[in-house]
Amino acid sequence: ELGIRIPRPLGHGPSRFIPEKETVEVGREDAAMHALFTDAFTTLGRLDNVTLVMVFHPQYLESFLKTQHYLLQMDGPLPLHYRHYIGIMAAARHQCSYLVNLHVNDFLHVGGDPKWLNGLENAPQKLQNLGELNKMLAHRPWLITKEHIEQLLKTEENSWSLAELIHAVVLLTHYHSLASFTFGCGISPEIDCEGGHTFRPPSVSNYCICDISNGYHGGEEQPGSPAASLPTTQSVCEVEALMEKMKQLQECRDEEEASQEEMATRFEREKRESMFVCSSEDEESAPARDVSRHFEDTSYGYKDFSRHGMHVPTFRAQDYSWEDHGYSLVNRLYPDVGQLLDEKFHIAYNLTYNTMAMHKDVDTSMLRRAIWNYIHCMFGIRYDDYDYGEINQLLDRSFKVYIKTVVCTPEKTTKRMYDSFWRQFEHSEKVHVNLLLVEARMQAELLYALRAITRYMT
Repeated sequence: ELGIRIPRPLGHGPSRFIPEKETVEVGREDAAMHALFTDAFTTLGRLDNVTLVMVFHPQYLESFLKTQHYLLQMDGPLPLHYRHYIGIMAAARHQCSYLVNLHVNDFLHVGGDPKWLNGLENAPQKLQNLGELNKMLAHRPWLITKEHIEQLLKTEENSWSLAELIHAVVLLTHYHSLASFTFGCGISPEIDCEGGHTFRPPSVSNYCICDISNGYHGGEEQPGSPAASLPTTQSVCEVEALMEKMKQLQECRDEEEASQEEMATRFEREKRESMFVCSSEDEESAPARDVSRHFEDTSYGYKDFSRHGMHVPTFRAQDYSWEDHGYSLVNRLYPDVGQLLDEKFHIAYNLTYNTMAMHKDVDTSMLRRAIWNYIHCMFGIRYDDYDYGEINQLLDRSFKVYIKTVVCTPEKTTKRMYDSFWRQFEHSEKVHVNLLLVEARMQAELLYALRAITRYMT
């Protein structure tokens, strides 16, 4: 009657991929989850959709919130508005308007200059100089050299200190990988952000045109769609087959061990094969203007590690690892952050409920390791004590397409890809997969950046 337009949510629930009835309903959570929701609300000023999906795994969520709070709000080398601006720059590289919108609000809230939001060229030169590192970390971290680090640390009045640079690198890698989680789990926009609400009356078919482009077609799976019509017996067989392969691999491991030469060959083969895994929905999309203004060189994107003629040497984990090198460097220059990251990596890697779909008491460590090492393999990182032949046994084609898309070009992830892997598994298990992707990706980016910083320092 007053003519006030009331916004109504466009989506249903925190994720476009997970039916609302299968997520945790706020107000019905247990005491431990309630404490986590309170923490999230206190630090973020809202209960965001990322939290509502991550809470499938409360132990991980607690570590994640603690780390993010420390990076954004506790004492550290960088001023608060710089931290949120770096978050915007990092999320924008993957066209993740969900994270960009949240950090634009936070940036203004902590007193950031609105002019910077008109485009990276309006930000201080010091932040502009970070553009090159942001671009390479997001898309081709193996190309980062000590010269890139030197440029940032040596540029007279706009130079970075080592401590500031470590803080910036951790923020960049945190938001690149969080963009992977956002797209990989189909996180819906917040109701107060663009795309999260509409003022129109409900349309007949109950979805708007912007949802179609995101692979969301309203409601649950339509009866005629491949995922819905798939006979359950087939997907049950998939689970059984996967468990059988794990058992066989364990028996082979116990019987004989491949030689070092054979292990190296299998790594090279897997690395080569990963180049031929690409999503069927692989059309080029131009980034939206409101997001692309936060970074330069919009045409720069992911390219495979060893594409035609380019040979980048393998990054050998025994020469530079997180445990032996990266952790201590971060902790020395940005106290406590190494510890927080280490805890988060460990929780994601070791998280298990000993279940696989409908099966209980299953040791899933072999599967988790295959996923983690496949991601590092795509980044050219090799563990010489791992048999890369296991990856092809355990990860099928549709799963590899999903992993590579979420990790390398997350903005191209669709609901179809999410639905097509591990069809009989719980949504919580698919969210767990995303946590592994997020942390393995973040660690891979960090390893390349920290190795370059170490080389510069020595």
